[in-house]
Amino acid sequence: MNFTHNRLTKKLLKFGLAAAFLLTSPAAGMAERLAIGEFKYANYQAIMHLIKALVENRLGGEVEIVPANNALMYAGMDRGKGEIDVHADVWIPNQRDFMETYVIEKGTVVYSKNNYGATTGFCVPRFFAEEHKVQSVFDLARPEIAEMLDSDGNGKGEIYIGLPGSAQVAINHVKLRDYGLLVSNERIEADFAVNYAALDDAVRKGKGYAFFCWAPDGVWLQHDIVQLEEPPHDPSCVKMVQPKEDPDWLEKSKITCADATKQVQIAYSKSLEERSPAIASLLANIALDTDLVSSWAFEIGSKKRDPAEVIKEWVANNPERVDSWFGL
Repeated sequence: MNFTHNRLTKKLLKFGLAAAFLLTSPAAGMAERLAIGEFKYANYQAIMHLIKALVENRLGGEVEIVPANNALMYAGMDRGKGEIDVHADVWIPNQRDFMETYVIEKGTVVYSKNNYGATTGFCVPRFFAEEHKVQSVFDLARPEIAEMLDSDGNGKGEIYIGLPGSAQVAINHVKLRDYGLLVSNERIEADFAVNYAALDDAVRKGKGYAFFCWAPDGVWLQHDIVQLEEPPHDPSCVKMVQPKEDPDWLEKSKITCADATKQVQIAYSKSLEERSPAIASLLANIALDTDLVSSWAFEIGSKKRDPAEVIKEWVANNPERVDSWFGL
């Protein structure tokens, strides 16, 4: 009897806390609105739909999805008018210039309290690495390896380096040059979907393929791949000037070591703290991790499942973790 009574008391207390939270938020009297900037890659889709589900189902709000890029998202969050309120997947230092302008200098954008680590590098299928003794990025410069990476017969291997116009693709361009890989290879810039399709094809045919890879990402669960060794990261071996900073960025940049571990978190407009405090509190407290986001990305990107369904299923199976983000 005491056990049952205590469990019932805890349930009622949790319900009471949730009710009090909702009644004291603006959502109790009118629907709160939130605009989330959108990227199409699987990681982003997962986190975006997580925020959307929690705001709509737990706070009774309305969520609008707005296709955009990094510059548009930060500009919208800066204005604080509800055009774009959230960037769901910020990678630092890739977006350090935005962070310095909007987070540090202007104080109009806020990063979530919790972050998790992400890694970047270059990968090949494990069968290719083991069969041809490819362990380091420098092995990709070997003529016989470059020949096996040549899919179009032009005499040079191909290495996928990322999404055109992104900060990371510029970094990878510099690294391939300074690692000496562009003598026998050429860089490929394309949408992530093009990379995944090319990887799928190479694995299916048992051929070589080299590409920019990162974690979290569903590709680690879809294929048996291996990240190639690079010289350990040291700040002294990185001098990076982005294209928008200087037309001579390539000549002025030099990178001879691996990337630093990235810091990943959610960004939102500081104006939400006044306009929608309940949403701002939620965004500040969401806590994710590399394995979780990779699992979502695998379901969405590799299995082609609906992001909303993947998130709905996860939320239903993890009520205590979700409750913790609401302070329950």
